[in-house]
Amino acid sequence: MLNLRNIDVKNKKVLVRCDFNVPLDKNGQISDDFRIRKTIPTIKYLQERAETVILMSHLGDPEETDPGFSFAPLVGRISEIIKQPIHFLSEAPGPKLKKMIDSIKQPGSIILLENLRFNSGEKENNPRFVENLAMLGDIFVQEGFGVCHRAHASTYGLPQLLPACAGFLLEQELNIFDKAMNNPVRPFVAIIGGVKISTKTKLIQKLLERADNILIGGKIANSILTVKGLCIKEKWSREEDLLMDVIDTVELTSPRLHLPVDGLMALSDLSENYLRLGAVGTVRKEENIFDIGPETIEKFKEIIKEAKTIIWNGPLGYYENSYFRQGTKEILKAIADSQAYSIVGGGDTVDIIHQMKMEDNFDYISTGGGAMLDYISGEELPGIKVLKNKF
Repeated sequence: MLNLRNIDVKNKKVLVRCDFNVPLDKNGQISDDFRIRKTIPTIKYLQERAETVILMSHLGDPEETDPGFSFAPLVGRISEIIKQPIHFLSEAPGPKLKKMIDSIKQPGSIILLENLRFNSGEKENNPRFVENLAMLGDIFVQEGFGVCHRAHASTYGLPQLLPACAGFLLEQELNIFDKAMNNPVRPFVAIIGGVKISTKTKLIQKLLERADNILIGGKIANSILTVKGLCIKEKWSREEDLLMDVIDTVELTSPRLHLPVDGLMALSDLSENYLRLGAVGTVRKEENIFDIGPETIEKFKEIIKEAKTIIWNGPLGYYENSYFRQGTKEILKAIADSQAYSIVGGGDTVDIIHQMKMEDNFDYISTGGGAMLDYISGEELPGIKVLKNKF
């Protein structure tokens, strides 16, 4: 797979697929610019060498053109972050937009396109939409690791039509995860939490082959404990029903796998001001475990203390509610205090790290969520596969 240093961009218009899908505050302004800042080295490199740098990304997942998901109100802030003026062009990809881009003659100009998902052809990987994107530039650079698991027009279709390479951020992400998974300094500990059960079961199976210890929390822990009969619930979720066979393959007797032994319980619908600490085997049908308990926290801390490599994705409790943040915060601090090389990723995980202003306490913070999980699970990401197949 070519990287940016191996491709000649002189006098070229370069299309860069970024991941500017950033969180917005209640006023519609950027509340966390982490993903934008991570693209700056690639943007600056191209600006100094290319004729035009054309940035493109999605924002949210609008079903149609929605001003609330437009990049227009964010251009000024993005320009401040990059420390360069930006031309924002809201025209849909096609001949008219190409003409507008060609009219910008200043070498090194930076252009930001409107939200790609305002066009249905983006997610559909529509050939016509791919062609309309391709006519805008001469070279494609993939810098959005967080979207490489999607076979969309800008991630999978476009690099099939243009010379393509990885940007500095994508190259860094892949190198970090390849080393951590294939040649980690041991003991290697993986910490998996969060709510998206379907993205985690294959990951756990893969990690049982590679990691020395796997610590499980969040909704995925609830689901495993329930399917295995260690917790009794009044009603299973539809997702747990569908994944019963998959979860059933997770071997609880593995000495590498560590599930919560206690937790902070509440009513499943949080309808009353009711909290209870207890062992996981005491969960009542009307309750759910919303955070790991003190015994689990101490058990996990002891394992983390001995670790030399740590990968973490997903909060260990329902951290959006202040009552259920303690477990995640305690484990976060334990990782920060450890001597391990630490890699963290996933939107919720990164969000709480930023809330606690602990970015400097981790060795690497990934821009990927689902893409990170798929990659370390051994899945072939469409956006990576197409780059590898170019040359």
